[in-house]
Amino acid sequence: MLQNRLIFDSDHELFRDQVRKFVQKEIGPHVDHWREAGRCDREIFRKAGAQGLLLMWADEAYGGSGVDDLRYEQIVYEEVIRHGDIGVFFTLHSRIVGPYLQRFGTEEQRQRYLPGCISGETILAVAMTEPDAGSDLAGMKARVEDCGDHWLLNGSKMYISNGLNADLMVVAARTGSERYAIGLFLVEADWPGISRTPLAKMGLDAQDTVIVFFDDVRIPKTNGLGDPQKGFTYLAEGLAEERLLSACQSIAHAQVAFDLTLDYVKDRRAFGRPVGTFQNSRFKLAELRALLDCQQTWIDQLVLQHNAGRLSAEAAASAKLLTSELEGRVMDDCVQLHGSAGYMEEYRISRMYRDARVSRIFAGTSEIMKEIIGRALGLDERKVK
Repeated sequence: MLQNRLIFDSDHELFRDQVRKFVQKEIGPHVDHWREAGRCDREIFRKAGAQGLLLMWADEAYGGSGVDDLRYEQIVYEEVIRHGDIGVFFTLHSRIVGPYLQRFGTEEQRQRYLPGCISGETILAVAMTEPDAGSDLAGMKARVEDCGDHWLLNGSKMYISNGLNADLMVVAARTGSERYAIGLFLVEADWPGISRTPLAKMGLDAQDTVIVFFDDVRIPKTNGLGDPQKGFTYLAEGLAEERLLSACQSIAHAQVAFDLTLDYVKDRRAFGRPVGTFQNSRFKLAELRALLDCQQTWIDQLVLQHNAGRLSAEAAASAKLLTSELEGRVMDDCVQLHGSAGYMEEYRISRMYRDARVSRIFAGTSEIMKEIIGRALGLDERKVK
């Protein structure tokens, strides 16, 4: 890992030590079981909540810490990935889904739901993606019908993370015939008409990912989030932060893979000497070290930009694109440097290789990131004739 990162102060380092000890005690020993089960234990959210690790930005009036500094979330990412498992999605709960309640919820909704989210009693998920509408959110087919005193929801959502454990979902659904007529709704997962089916995945074995079906689900009018016609705009507001968080995850995951591999090539011997002493190993790891340090420094600066309210959509897209692509390259090179051992499930690098592949897909594919960056350069085909 890059040493002497200048963005953290002594309070951050004390917090990192707290998180590391928590992860080593409460997550690390259970990873193998959770990966085999296809989900982490719900209890880990309650334990994280007791440590003050969930929705840290939330006001003290709801039980939060009132600390809206993304560096603390960055530290949680780094320690959970290094000493636990990348499939434990605290940050999805805390920084991707939770803020919808703060930004668009009523005071009554915040009082009703935020305390449980902060304590870990209520686990959050967001249901946007559909089988035939991946990155094209405006193409979703799930629909709500206004029935006067309630909404009636029908449709399905695909690839929903935290899906089995979730108690509360922010669901996006069409509210009219216009392409961008979409609303957001707070849907409790145990309501009648909701069913969830786990999905078998290539990686992220400890992450409970599901397809959710909604069959005439009654949503009280008090559970709509903001204007039922502006859900698309609401979703877009959080995308820059989500992509920066994805970048934080990718670079942290790649850093751990590098460190594991560096230790391995120092110990593994071939032809009478450590594998790491061969020129190919040295050059390969030297190049990866330089790339990782460069990317880490940039990501750290973008975190500070976000804290200052100056993170742009194209900078977040660039970060997400480059770190996820670098993560994939690091994983591939690290498996190769492990040799046959890298292909064996007993070695962590094998599992990490599978876990990393989705980074170039979720939170917007690499291709979508390039579109965002290209349009910011003034290269939108609708404007360039």
